Amino acid sequence: MNLKTLAILGTTALTAMPAAAQVSKSDVLTTYADIAHAGYEDSLITAKALQAAVDALIADPSAEALQAAKQAWLEARVPYQQTEVYRFGNAIVDDWEGKVNAWPLDEGLIDYVDASYGGATEENEYAALNVIANPTFTLSGEEIDATDITPELLETALHEADEVESNVATGYHAVEFLLWGQDLNGTEYGAGARPWTDYASGDACTGGNCDRRGAYLKAATDLLVSDLEWITGQWAEGGEARASVMADDNAGISAMLTGMGSLSYGEQAGERMKLGVMLNDPEEEHDCFSDNTYNSHFYDALGVRNVYLGAYTRVDGTVVSGTSLSSLVAETDAGIDTELKAKLDATMMEMSEMKTAAEAGFSYDMMLERGNEKGEALIMGAVDALVDQTASIERAVAALGVDQIDFEGSDSLDNPEAVFQ
Repeated sequence: MNLKTLAILGTTALTAMPAAAQVSKSDVLTTYADIAHAGYEDSLITAKALQAAVDALIADPSAEALQAAKQAWLEARVPYQQTEVYRFGNAIVDDWEGKVNAWPLDEGLIDYVDASYGGATEENEYAALNVIANPTFTLSGEEIDATDITPELLETALHEADEVESNVATGYHAVEFLLWGQDLNGTEYGAGARPWTDYASGDACTGGNCDRRGAYLKAATDLLVSDLEWITGQWAEGGEARASVMADDNAGISAMLTGMGSLSYGEQAGERMKLGVMLNDPEEEHDCFSDNTYNSHFYDALGVRNVYLGAYTRVDGTVVSGTSLSSLVAETDAGIDTELKAKLDATMMEMSEMKTAAEAGFSYDMMLERGNEKGEALIMGAVDALVDQTASIERAVAALGVDQIDFEGSDSLDNPEAVFQ
């Protein structure tokens, strides 16, 4: 039917045309689950590449082998950070996530540290335990045999020991520390500079206990792979996470919006970004040993956009896509959908500016320096955009008639004076 015919037939023709099909919430949730599975599967694929690089480093230590392992770690962060939007709304992810991405960590629990680090604190008796240097030690009144450093030891005895959250013994950031070492540059340019000889044998070994350091690195990497295998399975067909989100359409949509809003606002804009600016503290960096924080922020924000638009680009370049939350919102209120898409784009623009600056040599550490107006502007531009997009997410919640959602908050945004108390 051409436009001339349509005009002649007028309202009769319009009435006879089939009405547009309603967007199916079930289809939206299927896309959401498909993207989760693809993101976690990509995280697993890249973690296995990291595992191979770590095995190569331990088998034949060299500067080149250490650099290859570092590069594999950086590449592994790209897909994983895009999955963080599945936190907050999915209990199965929240219960698991602390094993793989907990931060900040008291690195002295794991290995040697600079004298400026200090020792045990009132908050953490084990902040300088140095498991690598000590094959036996007392933990929570129990004698621990750590002669063999295994994934089980890290997971069951060490991780969050004494229920102290900074006792991070597993996951990406434990591996990051073992590859880069401490970043002692403060707000000057430069990441950690662990020498490859920390994994050498015999007299070439630096830092002592090179064999145990290699064993810890291998155990942590192997555990990361197995943890990612588990979560990938939860989002596959028949997996518990997929089944849970598909069980109730309205609860599933609420989970999507909860993850988007909480990651955007309290977690990323607040705890990961504004808090560091307020304290001018590079220890508040998410990837503080590698100076990769700008990338973690970028891909976190991209993950929120992926979920809303219903599309994710895999590490092999293929795209997983389907019926989107955007289309569901647009069906109810096209104006809010347009507004939110524009806000998501604005956030990515701010993140891109920060990323470009960091890749050009203006590191995230340098941006956090007190009085560095350019750095503060770059970070706060992204913070403000995240807060702004959260307001539009709240409007989408209202438009869809979803029950009131309490997004994660942060004192840095909601009660700044409390940060300094």
